[in-house]
Amino acid sequence: MAVTRRRFLSLAGGSAAGAILFQACGVPEDELLVQAPVEMPEDLVEGFDIRYATLCRQCPTSEGVVVRVMGGRAKKVEGNVDYPINQGKHSVRCEAALQDLYHPDRISAPLVRVGDRGAGQWEEISWTDALSRVSSQISKLDGEEVVLTTGPVSGHLGKVVDSFVGKLGARQIPYETIENTNLQAAVSYVFGQEVLPDFDIANAGYVLSFGADFLNTWLSPVRFAKAYGEFRQGDRERGTLVHVDSRFSMTGANADEWVYVKPGWEGHLALSIASEIVSAGGGDSDAVAKLTNGVDLDQYSADRVSAATGVSADRIKHIAEEFASHGPSLSIGGGAAAAHTNGLFNMKAIYSLNQLVGNVGQPGGVILNPGPALSDLPETPATASFGQWQDLSADIATGKVGVLIVRGADPVYGIPATAGFKKALVGSSTGKFNVPMIVSFSNRMDDTTALADIILPEHSSFEDWGDDVPNPAPGYQTIGFQQPVVRPFFESRGQHLGSKSFPDVLISMAQTLGLDLGLAGETFKEVLEDGARRLFDADRGSVKATDFPSFWNGILARGGWWDTSARHTGPVPDPQPLPAKPETPESGGSESSYSYALVPFLSASLGSGEGAHLPWLQATPDPITTATWQTWVEINIRVAEDLGIEEGDVVKVTSAHGTIEALAYPHPGISPDVVSVPLGQGHGAGGRYSEGRGANVLSILAPLADSQTGALAWAATRVNLTKTGDWVRLPKFENSAPDLAVDEDQKVIELTPIDS
Repeated sequence: MAVTRRRFLSLAGGSAAGAILFQACGVPEDELLVQAPVEMPEDLVEGFDIRYATLCRQCPTSEGVVVRVMGGRAKKVEGNVDYPINQGKHSVRCEAALQDLYHPDRISAPLVRVGDRGAGQWEEISWTDALSRVSSQISKLDGEEVVLTTGPVSGHLGKVVDSFVGKLGARQIPYETIENTNLQAAVSYVFGQEVLPDFDIANAGYVLSFGADFLNTWLSPVRFAKAYGEFRQGDRERGTLVHVDSRFSMTGANADEWVYVKPGWEGHLALSIASEIVSAGGGDSDAVAKLTNGVDLDQYSADRVSAATGVSADRIKHIAEEFASHGPSLSIGGGAAAAHTNGLFNMKAIYSLNQLVGNVGQPGGVILNPGPALSDLPETPATASFGQWQDLSADIATGKVGVLIVRGADPVYGIPATAGFKKALVGSSTGKFNVPMIVSFSNRMDDTTALADIILPEHSSFEDWGDDVPNPAPGYQTIGFQQPVVRPFFESRGQHLGSKSFPDVLISMAQTLGLDLGLAGETFKEVLEDGARRLFDADRGSVKATDFPSFWNGILARGGWWDTSARHTGPVPDPQPLPAKPETPESGGSESSYSYALVPFLSASLGSGEGAHLPWLQATPDPITTATWQTWVEINIRVAEDLGIEEGDVVKVTSAHGTIEALAYPHPGISPDVVSVPLGQGHGAGGRYSEGRGANVLSILAPLADSQTGALAWAATRVNLTKTGDWVRLPKFENSAPDLAVDEDQKVIELTPIDS
């Protein structure tokens, strides 16, 4: 009997170890000819339960999942036990991918603007007409007048995008709301690697985290959470976790010690720890010599930096002693610690602690990742800095951009208003726009898509082909493969309407424009198959077969390819000197005028806003406050008492650059000089579940950037608080549900504030 993709997982027994040898088997052409009706019927009593391995693309780092399909309908998402990144676990965002597939606000055909830009007036057109208009406009321009912005892309999609941009001579401005520019730059400096390393939390004895909320939102939280379980409950001595942050996060709540640090002073604290270790004669002697070359560490002694950091000298000395003696020790940093004007300074100091104690390339330390399995794939997804977005805004305002193509990105929502990006796009009231054509590849409306001239709906990830090179990888070469698990939702509308695959459209446009992308295939699936064929020729890794069709079948069945023996083999890079001069953080607003440091934070479910259109994610409670569906302000409980603020009070949060309103949440885990607001809400467009809900804290941020990289200093703004006199019940998981006004059909028609 032929081994099909649907039968493979049960036959393989979910084993993640060792290679699987396949016999020759064919892939039936009709295997994916399943139906995905617009309206999901009631669950079928009879039918076949089919499972397909694929990737979840809702998460910052893709997770391997298995989608249960019955009667052609995707029903359930489960973690793929084979996939190295999550090993059978999965996040709530993966569950919500089903809602993305069946979302009632999905765009079902290409749209062209027929009213004023941003007025929301659209008309359906055919794909032929839409692509003709886009190609015609591009053909009139010099390549550099065309700008393509996407979310971070890797793997073969990154290859297609890079080739299209390169052959056209266009500009690519990769977008990420909360960019990792400083983290990437620090990793490059400290470890000499462009690829993020694997942080071996599972085997560490002591983890010191600076702002990296790795149990909730940082990089790959599902993988790190699983590692944390082994760190705490493995067959060895229980590990110690110390979390340094200016906000009490999920990771802080699970730490042995949560250490409050003044925002932006994390690097000074890290250097103070280094100073105390060296002064006590600790650390690797060779590393100490190289790290301190030309650096006066005495200026960072605990007694000297205690007041500035907000951490007592005794606490600093205690952490230094434990970090040096309770090995293997691991120092990681990210989040708000990297989001200041001295963010790179902070990251260099934090990650250099690993060099100091000699844990690079060692179990329980920093494990360097190898390069990609296929050399022609982009090594890491690039991200544009805030400074680059400011430059682009200036180019748009001066008419230097003729076509702006946006895909998987919402910069109008995510770029602070002070950059002038949205203002530049909207243009003047005369009808003459700074950008003649804005094209959005999107299957739903968002703040950027709402300003587009042409909207090209792309497939949901569960309808499309793809792959991903995880960053960070698990310490060895890994490529995840994404396959469609159902037929395209709007296929019934015919080839001239419905949705399409983004890379397939790029390939088609290149052909129209006379560009040779140099790809091995005329469709993206063929490009993926070519990459898989080269893996087959290498004859190594998790899937082996006697012929390529069987190999391809095996890759899709397991959800990817990996080689546990393909690890970093080069020498551990020499330690680089610590920052020689102190860099103090700057703030957007003086302490005399603005009383509180604003510390935004990523939502565990909504991320930085990309999940706000999904009601499952809106209803997922925050792990600390249990709040849902709203924007809240975490205020120190004593400060709230002094200001007469109670939970649910509507307060104004005002910076020098704007004001938002949100619901107060008095909280004992917030310092008196800090307020904290979650990202993710406040969308001007986005559909029935997100539009007009809550507030966008990004809109009031100061236009500050890292002094070296230009990365947005999104944690460097100061604010004031003012009561408005209004009160709304803060929706929380433990609250009883109030009676809501309903119509005769028992549908909720009105939700009004409840008087206190």
